[in-house]
Amino acid sequence: MRNRTLTCGYRQSPGTSHESKKNETQMNVPYHGLWPVMLTAFDDEGALDMAGVDALTEFYIEQGASGLFAVCQSSEMYELSDEERLQLAQRVVERTAGRVPIVAVGTFGGPVAWQAQFIRRMSDTGVNGVVILPNQLVGAEAGEGPLQNALEQLIEATDSIELGLYECPQPFHRNLSPQLLEWAATTARFVYMKDTDRAPDRIQPKIQAVAGSGLRMFNAATISALPSLQMGVAGVSPIAANYYPELFTWLCAHHVDEPAKAEQLQHRLASLDAAVRLKYPQSAKRFLHRRGVPISSRCRVAEHDFDGYDDLLLTSLIVQVDEAKADLGL
Repeated sequence: MRNRTLTCGYRQSPGTSHESKKNETQMNVPYHGLWPVMLTAFDDEGALDMAGVDALTEFYIEQGASGLFAVCQSSEMYELSDEERLQLAQRVVERTAGRVPIVAVGTFGGPVAWQAQFIRRMSDTGVNGVVILPNQLVGAEAGEGPLQNALEQLIEATDSIELGLYECPQPFHRNLSPQLLEWAATTARFVYMKDTDRAPDRIQPKIQAVAGSGLRMFNAATISALPSLQMGVAGVSPIAANYYPELFTWLCAHHVDEPAKAEQLQHRLASLDAAVRLKYPQSAKRFLHRRGVPISSRCRVAEHDFDGYDDLLLTSLIVQVDEAKADLGL
């Protein structure tokens, strides 16, 4: 079968100089809508490909992203050095030039005082918020009391830096209770939260716990994207946005005014979700390359062989995304 390429309107924009500190434009953009969990582009030798990072940044923004989550699990953050994490975040800040806000993870284990220091370094790259991984603060057996104590120490040691929370599944999965989120919201220091509880009955109490606060909750799960939006999450941050972000952009923007189309799109997105997880994130990089984004499929996490079966799967995804876009008038 001949490979088919899904057009995406990607274009390589000229570089933009930008100071590393947050600017007024960035700070005034609300946290809502689609926030892709960014991939990281590597060259053939496995080094950071900054031109590829620029291309990815442009692609996400052109497809309607309201914000960007750089240096996250999809970015292969655990495979990056501290300096690479900082370089990657700063490059996204420079390329974005205030068009959308950016958050990035700033906790990678060790004493709380050391993690606070790295949060300050990450903030100095110019990101709007620095995300904390609860599973890097206390062990899997620790309760939320010790976790809250560690968070309080980080708040005390990081001045007025805006913070986020991410229920990262690796190295172990820790979900946060509505009570802890309510406490976090009352501190007025947390602005972003990526939820990975997935099920609507577990998400809804969390939404209620942070309602009316400055802590904005984003759902990572495609399967419950529409129900969570209907319940009041600020937006979504699914890995599938590394394939077809424009469909999630549409869902966030039109789930209220076009409910029938939103329901149909949700079913489509759900049916595609198993396919996007196959050999991820390498498959996502191959898919975006076929969409015209100039990045390689090189990864630092485990790489996989791709054969004709895998290529057929990616082609099928492209066809189905084309059909969904046509039905939505995109």
